[in-house]
Amino acid sequence: MPIYEYQCQACGDEHEALQKLSAEPLVICPACHQPELKKKISAAGFRLKGSGWYETDFKSGNKKNVVGAEKSSPAASSAGD
Repeated sequence: MPIYEYQCQACGDEHEALQKLSAEPLVICPACHQPELKKKISAAGFRLKGSGWYETDFKSGNKKNVVGAEKSSPAASSAGD
């Protein structure tokens, strides 16, 4: 579940709320109890980088890294030229 940031237009109070994607946005400010709460646009709290968890976490047996296999083949053929 994502964490959303909210700011009250009446009192300026800011807070975060853990909500489902399908949940309706909050409108009542917990500080002043006015229906002036607006969802802020903010960056995600994490960043995905690298080859991906699916490449390394669930492999078993003789399964090869697909990305690594593709990168090594063209390099080997161009090195011989």
